[in-house]
Amino acid sequence: MVICGIDPGYAIVGYGVVDAKNGRFRPLEHGAIVTEAGADFGRRLERIYDALSSVLEKWKPEAVSVEKLYFQNNQKTAIGVAEARGVILLAAMKSGAQIFEYTPLQVKKAVTGYGQAHKPQVMEMTRRLLCLREVPKPDDTADALALAVCHGQAAGSALKRAVYRLQP
Repeated sequence: MVICGIDPGYAIVGYGVVDAKNGRFRPLEHGAIVTEAGADFGRRLERIYDALSSVLEKWKPEAVSVEKLYFQNNQKTAIGVAEARGVILLAAMKSGAQIFEYTPLQVKKAVTGYGQAHKPQVMEMTRRLLCLREVPKPDDTADALALAVCHGQAAGSALKRAVYRLQP
């Protein structure tokens, strides 16, 4: 199963595409979509949509795994991330992939086996599961790969698929 994990943002959107088979993961592509600070916000959203649509068109994933939005202290930032997440979900929907969302706690538990794991632990375990030489940079890219691995772990049973499904 080809899975695209996406770490939403509007300055940096991390993405990671993996092939998951029989509990093993093979990285296909990973990177970050970066938008210019100070640029028109609508143009930033357009850049995110266009770049992500290209990745999704290239790999045609069966599933897109997106981090669930949680409120932060800075409401202005949360609103911007929510808007970026909207264009991310639109691109995923238009690609034909099923969309799933996971909380940071679910990602930590799926990748490390421990829901209270620290970010460096999650990043290192993701590196190991994908047999990468080093943890991908920026962190958003590593987070996106962890989201893809999380879905690969969660998609292992019909019950897990039913629990984690965002929409059919």
